[in-house]
Formats: sequence, C-alpha cells, structure tokens
Amino acid sequence: MNMRTNEFTARATQAGLEWWRSAVIYQIYPRSFADADGDGIGDLPGITSKLPYLARLGTDAIWLSPFYRSPQADAGYDVADYRVVDPLFGTLDDFDRMLHKAHEYGMKVIVDLVPNHTSDEHTWFQAALNSPPGSAARARYLFRDGRGAHGELPPNNWQSVFGGNAWSRAPGDSQWYLHLFDRRQPDLNWDDPEVRAEFEDVLRFWLDRGVDGFRVDVAHGLIKAAGLPDWSGQTAMVEGTDAAGDEAHAASANPGPMWDQEGVHEIYRSWRRVLDAYPGERMMVAEAWIAPPSRLVRYIRRDEMQQAFNFDYLLAHWDAAEFRQVIDVSLAASASVGAPTTWVMSNHDSVRHTTRYGLSKPGARPKGIDAAGEQPDEAAGLRRARAAALLTLALPGSAYIYQGEELGLPEHTTLAAKYRQDPAFFRTEGAEIGRDGCRVPLPWKADAPAFGFGPSAKSWLPQPDAFARYAVDRQEGVDGSTLELYRLLLQLRREYGLGAGEVKWQPSGSPDVLVFDNGRVRAVINLGMQAAALPAGHMMVSSEPLDVKGQLPANTAAWLSLP
Repeated sequence: MNMRTNEFTARATQAGLEWWRSAVIYQIYPRSFADADGDGIGDLPGITSKLPYLARLGTDAIWLSPFYRSPQADAGYDVADYRVVDPLFGTLDDFDRMLHKAHEYGMKVIVDLVPNHTSDEHTWFQAALNSPPGSAARARYLFRDGRGAHGELPPNNWQSVFGGNAWSRAPGDSQWYLHLFDRRQPDLNWDDPEVRAEFEDVLRFWLDRGVDGFRVDVAHGLIKAAGLPDWSGQTAMVEGTDAAGDEAHAASANPGPMWDQEGVHEIYRSWRRVLDAYPGERMMVAEAWIAPPSRLVRYIRRDEMQQAFNFDYLLAHWDAAEFRQVIDVSLAASASVGAPTTWVMSNHDSVRHTTRYGLSKPGARPKGIDAAGEQPDEAAGLRRARAAALLTLALPGSAYIYQGEELGLPEHTTLAAKYRQDPAFFRTEGAEIGRDGCRVPLPWKADAPAFGFGPSAKSWLPQPDAFARYAVDRQEGVDGSTLELYRLLLQLRREYGLGAGEVKWQPSGSPDVLVFDNGRVRAVINLGMQAAALPAGHMMVSSEPLDVKGQLPANTAAWLSLP
C-alpha cells in the first residue's frame, strides 16, 4: 500500500508545521466522482474504490461536498439530517470504511458543513411550520411578519443569491421565512442558543468518527444585522474584487447586512475550542466571499479557523500583473494573522478554469456557459491551465484541486436546458446558466459506457463526447499528459517543500512573465503571446516543450532547480 502521504505528515510534524499549512487538498463532488452501484450517481463506495488513484496523484487530504440526508433541491447543500448519510451515497458504515481507508493511505478527510440554512424537510423546519408565531420552534429560523396592511409583502427587500425574493411563505402561513438561497433552504437563526448548541454537537459527531476537518459553507452569512434592514444590493456566489477594474464585484466589496457581520467570529471561536479538544490537528476552512483580504483574514485568526478560500486568486484573469498583485496581497494578509494562504482555481460553484482561460477574455467568470454563449478555445484553455498548475503548485501555503482538474477537464459548455438541475437556473428563468457544467461526472475509461463513471451507462448529467480524450485511462502513464504532469508537480512540491516555503520575486525582463524563487525552485510563467528567454537554472519540468531556440513558449510555465 502507498503510504506516501504519511511521510508528508511526518515531515510536516518534524518541521513544526501543522499538516494543513502546506497540504494539497482534493475536492470530491460525491455525486460526480465515481459510481459503485450503477445508479448513475456517485457514492461513498465509489470514492473508496478510487483512493489508490488519489494517493498516487499525491493528495494529502480530500474534501467531500455534502453527502448527508437531503431532498437534493440544491445538490445536497439543503441538509435534512446532518448525522445521516443520504441513501444516494451509501450508509454511515460506508463513510466509516472510506474514512478508515483514506487514513490508511495517509490522507486526511474534510467534510462539508452547511450551517447557514437547512432543508425545508429538516425536522426543525417542519416543526416550525406546525408551530404558532413566537414559538421556540420558529425561533430557530428567521420567521417575520410581512409588511403591508395585511402582511402580504415580504418583511424586507432582500434578494436571494439564486435570484428572486429572499422571503417565502408556506401555504396558509401568516409569516414569511428568510432564505438567502433557494426557498427550500430556510436560513437558521444563529442568535438562538439551541442552534449554536446543535451545531457544536454535529461537529463532535463527525470528529468522534475521526474526520480531520470541516469546510464551512457560507461562513460569512450566519449572523444578520439586527432588525434585518432593507438593502438594495445583490450578492452573487464566488465574487471578489476585480483587480482589472472592469467588473466591480460590488456585492462582496459592499457585503450588505446579511454578510460578514461581527457576530460570526464568536461562533468560530467557539467551534475552534471544540476542535482543539481533539487530537490530530483538526481544521476548518471558510467559504467566505469577502473583500478586501484584510476582512477575510479575520476568519483565520489564531483562535478561529485555520484556512479561508482565496477567491481573489480563483477570479484572477490570465494577466501577469493581476496574478502578482493577488499573490502579494494574499500572502501579506495571511501573514498578518499567522495563517497560510490557500490557492484554488476551480470548484463546484465556478466554471472550470480550463474553460475560463480559453475565453476571449481569459479568466473571465460567466455564471455558466451554454450552447448560446461564447464557446472557449479548448486547446488554449488547456495550455493556460497546465501553465497555471505550475504557478499554483509552486506557491507556499495550501493548494486545492477540484476533481478532474488533474485531467485538464473542461466545462460542459453545451449542456441542454432539459438536463439542468441548478436552482439558480430555474429561479432566474435561465438568465443565469448555473453550475451544472462543472459538475458533470468524471471520465475514467474512454471506451466504456458513461466513460467508466460506474458499472452502467447511467450518468446523472450527460457527459460530452469530448470527455473521452480526457479520460484517466487515456492519460495514465502517458508522458506529457495533464495527469502525469500533476503527479510530477505534486511529487516535486513535496520533495522541495514548496508548500512551506516563501516567494521571492525575480526580474523577468517582460511584463507578461512572472519569475519567483521558492527555496531551490525557480518558477517561470509566461502569460504572454511571445516566447520568452529562460533565466538560469536546471530544467525540472515545463508545461509544454521548449521551442527550437530553447525558449519558453507563449502560455507556458517551467520549474528550474537552483544550486
């Protein structure tokens, strides 16, 4: 058995570093990773079967998107029971087997926690609907009387992140309830002591089973401003300050009374005390769409969470100056609170970066792409994505890989409307294409039904024909394939301790080229359209072959070893 990641943990411990400070963490979207039972939906046994693949890749930890009991109105982010595995994904015993096997391979396991809202099928919300206004059951959520002569108008003008009004009423109910997302995701009231106690108990339930950490969904949204005042803004997911200035991302820079309220920090200090009572360096990572970084890093102070997703990096365009600015600001902000920086290029809420880098404005972030939208240059996007991997994995801190990224997998940009399931697509009547395109099941075998996703031809979202050339078995052992490139990069990252290093910028001779040293590795990233001369150093790896003059071609990156 490959115990490579145990060696990683041991080295980190010897260096006095917590494992999460430099870990490479692989995000698994369970319904789309691997299907063991043939129903067309990925599951926990499927994940277990692919752990050898992840160990060989060089993964230090895996993060699982929700697998809890849910009616799946928002792909599991509408949780009906936080302590039960949804039958779609298996059983609690299946989870325990997966966790145990991951630990045997030396991989940590992070699970998703969704504390801002529950499903409308949660027993608490059902009890609230069957209880009168002013009851303890309703106090767990944000029920309010409506405005207007007869309460027929919503309590305020807040809009849902998924589009439309953020307030709904159950049939025959006199009160409205808040849902910052889908109407089937009622927001919890975090001023209620019972809510706080319940989630601390949920943390302990999974910690007792042996999980190593939690990704906290909508971490900045739990506390709402007193009185729930009107706010005319509109928040979108995964938005941040746009360094290029052409899109203000004002929702994050002006967060509104439902985001980033001071009271959230006491919740996370309380959770941190829970985690610190367990051995093994348990951790939390915040999903918080906040600008500027000086606000974001307040979530990762020494007595709160350990990490926060760096969405400014995800949102950066294919531009050398913008990347350098984001890197410098991110590193400085994290250092101010003694925390590591995270680097992430794609996730389950964003168009895959392989595709975004192939748009006419490389790195732009549309809210989904369909056949009527701009179709990317697939080859250019893949070329830039491979170069971006060398940039990202050379940076100190913790790197996140979204499943399929290591294959160079593109977005499904022609998925027909009849297959779409994202609530944002329906709540905006198709104006927002939604996130289904980045959630399509992975291709494991090019010539198998459903590309080997499972033992049948079923796939909960259809896969495009182009996925065949990205299948694992088409890349396994093929020199220069994206999969083998990632394996080599992760191996070198470990060997040279890049996750625990520091960035030292070097002159590049071109505004389109970034050069920095991290220990004994010199990273050179050519984001321009002209070849660039390589600085001194011995070639370790390049994302594409050098040209006939020995120069670094356009949209290509290399790592050089230094004496």
